[in-house]
Amino acid sequence: MASERSISDKIWLVFKGLAMGTANKVPGVSGGIVAFVVGFYEEFIYSLQKINGKAIKLLFNRGFKSFLQYTNAQFLGLLFSGMIISYFSISKILDFLLDQYELYVWSTFFGMIIGSVYHIAKDFGKWNRKFILYLLMGIIVGVSISFLEPAKENDHLIFVFFCGIIGVSGMTLPGLSGSFILILLGNYVLLLIDSVNALYDTFSEVFQGDFSFIENDHRIHLLKVLVVFSLGSIVGLISLSNVLAYLLKHFKKTTNAVIIGFIVGSLGVVWPWKTKEFETNAMGKIVHDTNGRQIINGYERYFPSEFSYEIVLAIFFIIVGVLILLGLDLYYKIKTSRNG
Repeated sequence: MASERSISDKIWLVFKGLAMGTANKVPGVSGGIVAFVVGFYEEFIYSLQKINGKAIKLLFNRGFKSFLQYTNAQFLGLLFSGMIISYFSISKILDFLLDQYELYVWSTFFGMIIGSVYHIAKDFGKWNRKFILYLLMGIIVGVSISFLEPAKENDHLIFVFFCGIIGVSGMTLPGLSGSFILILLGNYVLLLIDSVNALYDTFSEVFQGDFSFIENDHRIHLLKVLVVFSLGSIVGLISLSNVLAYLLKHFKKTTNAVIIGFIVGSLGVVWPWKTKEFETNAMGKIVHDTNGRQIINGYERYFPSEFSYEIVLAIFFIIVGVLILLGLDLYYKIKTSRNG
């Protein structure tokens, strides 16, 4: 895993990181799906697992080069560089598209998840009763999460640290969206929008020689929140990767069956047809829409009742999403046959 990579491989790794970072920010979509579908999920998990006590000993006893080789640091560094870049570039574009063309964005992601289920399941092998049971367990968990009601925002630093540990699951567990879990915890806007924007604004001001943010208590608090959230995410990445590495090593097909179930269950979260109209109770929790009907996670999901141009276009984007994944599948088949 730690062998020398070509320039093109390094560039592709950054792009894969961009895709993971973008997917992680969309509620209902998991960056882990990107890793799983594109084919570097196991390397990602096993590389994270290498950040352990042995790595620290190598750093002090044999030097920085041995540490980098053992931890597959080049792979992780390029991947995380792409993720970081995405939060200040592609994620901004995605925010705009979700605001202006929400139905079509959700439709595309819905199609991509359908395509990813096919892509992963086709290589699973023979299904027996045990694997089908684990598949159903994954689906039930995924669907159940989509029906939970979001909590109120909480910026206490201990809770923010906990959010980092839990929210990072989207990178390590395909089908469990870290962004969606942060919505359920009530801190999606605080952690993935407000604090990230605070960091972006701070960098912009410092670059212009403006250090007035030091006097801005709200900005400082948001930066603290981002640091604590990042630390929690690091702890979560390392701890979850160790658990997943063990499961993949000893119970690979069972683990993959559950992961496929998670991904199928996440379809309920990214269902394209939903409305945002709602009211909140005294605790700030979403209760009903403007028509008095109970809704889930700020959205009322519905089936379109009329066949219109908008519906046709949404279906078209679902097909586009599926074709994107089928195209990736074809690309990697061609690449594998050439390398073989």
